[in-house]
Amino acid sequence: MAYLNLSKIFIFDPLSIFFLAVIVIVSLPSAVYSIGYLRGETTVRKTFLAWILLAFFIVSMGLVVSVRNIFLFLVAWEIMSLVSYFLVIFDTKSEKSIQAGTIYIIMTHIGTAFLVAAFMMMYKCAHSFDFMVVKNACLSMPTHERSIIFTFLLIGFGTKAGIVPLHIWLPYAHPQAPSHISSIMSGVMIKTAVYGMIRFIIYILGPGDRWWGISILAFAVITCLVGVIYALMERDIKKLLAYSSVENMGIILLGVGLSIYFLSVNIPYLAVFSMVAGLYHLINHAIFKALLFLCAGSVYKATGTRNIEKLGGLIKKMPQTAVYFLIGAMAISALPLLNGFVSEWLTLQAFFMGVVNASGASRIFLIVCAGALALTLGLASACFVRAFGITFLAKGRTHHSLNAKEVSLSMRSGMFFLSGLCIIFGLGAAYIIKILASVAGEAAGINISAMKFSLNNFALTLQPGRGVYLSTPILAGVLAILAITAFATYKMIGRGRRVVYNTWDCGYYKLDSRNEYTATAFSKPFRIVFSFFLLPFRKTQKIRDSFYHVKSFNYETRTTKIFIKYVYEPALSLIIRLAKFMRKIQPGSIHLYLSYIFAALLLLIFFVNKF
Repeated sequence: MAYLNLSKIFIFDPLSIFFLAVIVIVSLPSAVYSIGYLRGETTVRKTFLAWILLAFFIVSMGLVVSVRNIFLFLVAWEIMSLVSYFLVIFDTKSEKSIQAGTIYIIMTHIGTAFLVAAFMMMYKCAHSFDFMVVKNACLSMPTHERSIIFTFLLIGFGTKAGIVPLHIWLPYAHPQAPSHISSIMSGVMIKTAVYGMIRFIIYILGPGDRWWGISILAFAVITCLVGVIYALMERDIKKLLAYSSVENMGIILLGVGLSIYFLSVNIPYLAVFSMVAGLYHLINHAIFKALLFLCAGSVYKATGTRNIEKLGGLIKKMPQTAVYFLIGAMAISALPLLNGFVSEWLTLQAFFMGVVNASGASRIFLIVCAGALALTLGLASACFVRAFGITFLAKGRTHHSLNAKEVSLSMRSGMFFLSGLCIIFGLGAAYIIKILASVAGEAAGINISAMKFSLNNFALTLQPGRGVYLSTPILAGVLAILAITAFATYKMIGRGRRVVYNTWDCGYYKLDSRNEYTATAFSKPFRIVFSFFLLPFRKTQKIRDSFYHVKSFNYETRTTKIFIKYVYEPALSLIIRLAKFMRKIQPGSIHLYLSYIFAALLLLIFFVNKF
């Protein structure tokens, strides 16, 4: 061990340390949460196996973001993928888990194949797997080769990140994994793809053509909109959160894509600022999405269902879980004072400053991207009003919610920790942004000493440029004053006039759960607006006692998963047809196989003589 030089194996620069911190922040509360979550769900032996897999999962992610060798990175990447696969299929008796695991492992290895191709091209140029050697070699690499490597890296890491249309594994894998694993997969694992993009595209390949950043921005915008639209339609609370992860990965990649774009047009301070916005949303999403998955796991643990149509009224049965879910929902909806508001506000500011500094078609493109981000934020707010309202408010719809009880202390502890971080990362934004600026500057190779990141009255100012001012503590003070004023006004005007009715009953005293709003009804306006994309269809069924009397009426509406129907199913059908054709030329005849070998030898002789 004395001859083991760790500096040649690991790299602990600001970028790696940042991602290691994200892993720790999400993994620790999720591990504590798992103590209560796994109790009573599995045997002692299987619980022990779950802990072993969890430990390997966390260590493998740590290795991915800390090794300084491409070969070791690929080994750690593959270990992370395989361990997460075993966690997805942890419930081996469930056919859905096996199906989800199969889709996940196929998609992740398709991505890995592109990464291997990119890494082999890098090795061919550098004759080394060391990051620094490869980085120096890429400086003299021809432009077309660098563009090919960029394309392969975007596909490879984009598959793990869940960008559209490579996202299909995400809504299958996350719901089937145990909830504490879903929180880590969504909070951390898919973020390792962003680490890979920053490390290999920005840090190693360096500034490229303008179309690099534009292509990432285009995919990011599509990913944002597709993810949030599908999330609005989901009734499975964990699938809803999975599609929301697709949306938020798009927001993160907006920051990364903007940074690459500004590097290509030589606006370094905006490149740093955009990456700060992306990294801030990365850690914010890790926190509030992990919290929401843990809350969803608590709901499932207490009720035995993930279908929000069968829930309702849980705020009375599970008050602490309801508060934690509300904090996470407010954070992901970018409401002021919480962490999601800060990072999404910074991303919008990056677009606005980009529009000011751009011209022509680039300006129009950035305006469209900013508009798409604003639309995404509005739809996300509607999505989580729906998720919280239908799940926790009103009356319980079935025995699932009527018999629910609050979850154990260990599960509540994990949720409490993450909900506290949502507040801390919102109010302490200026300090965190200053730290992230050093991470972004180091990763992009930009000296930020010429830029002024000052902390005046808990505010952030960025110079040079047009300046950005953000003070969440001052904003908190203003909102507190407004709230106190509104409450005092209500007390003075409404004194003696207080009338209380049951929740959501509009004064009607015989209202029951059948008369209340459902998740399907809530999402119907959005389903109509986006019908050109969702392609909804409905199914109705009348159950009769006789020809004239209808006993009950069943109504079901579904949307079409266009990427599965029009992209993946035709591709799978083609592969199956090719496999059947190959089976015809492999009938098991030794004579036929010898003739194949003889034909191959003739072709080799021909090419050798010709060339």
